[in-house]
Amino acid sequence: MDETFPDIGAMSDEELKEMIDELTREEQEVSYRRRMLHGKIDILRAELVSRLRTNRESGDALISGADVEKLTDILAGRVSGDERI
Repeated sequence: MDETFPDIGAMSDEELKEMIDELTREEQEVSYRRRMLHGKIDILRAELVSRLRTNRESGDALISGADVEKLTDILAGRVSGDERI
């Protein structure tokens, strides 16, 4: 489908139905991808919480100086676009 929305007034009923079906399939694909990403995020967060809990129980600091420095850089806008956070 083009980036611009078509002239739906000039479309036949069949063309409208095909467009609805196409957009519905696309929405389902996007929704599935979103659910997969949320699942991965949940798994990663659970792992992070587990690690933080383990570090706290062993007496380690939860946030290191490097973490604070990285956050300061992010807030100051000093992070390049290709860096992964």
